[in-house]
Amino acid sequence: MKGSYVLFIELSSEKRIPIGKKRFFIFPSGWYVYVGSAMNGIERRVKRHLSNEKRMHWHIDYFLQYAQIKKIFYKQSSNKEECEIAQSFIRSFNKFKGFGSSDCSCESHLFHGSKAQLLELIDTAGCSEYRF
Repeated sequence: MKGSYVLFIELSSEKRIPIGKKRFFIFPSGWYVYVGSAMNGIERRVKRHLSNEKRMHWHIDYFLQYAQIKKIFYKQSSNKEECEIAQSFIRSFNKFKGFGSSDCSCESHLFHGSKAQLLELIDTAGCSEYRF
């Protein structure tokens, strides 16, 4: 299955997390949404994100060393829609400039906000829950 996915993530306490070799972000505790695409298979990408045994490659890999995925959502599509989904979060939530968006022109693909509001926007974006 091809398309986009949304990770719904909890960070239990504020953390200063190194992202890559040179950048650090300070992340407040709470709820996060990460938007990504998986045009070579959502199932395989989700399995990778859930694994603790992986080479650090994407920004989200570093973040997930400290945070826990609580839910996963997906939107099946043969077109890349991750940026469109991410844009819907940019207007309403705290973002981390450049996180997960080094290959596009989006400000960010990681967002922080209230649990209820994040889940509501995920639903509005037309995403379905992925059972893992």
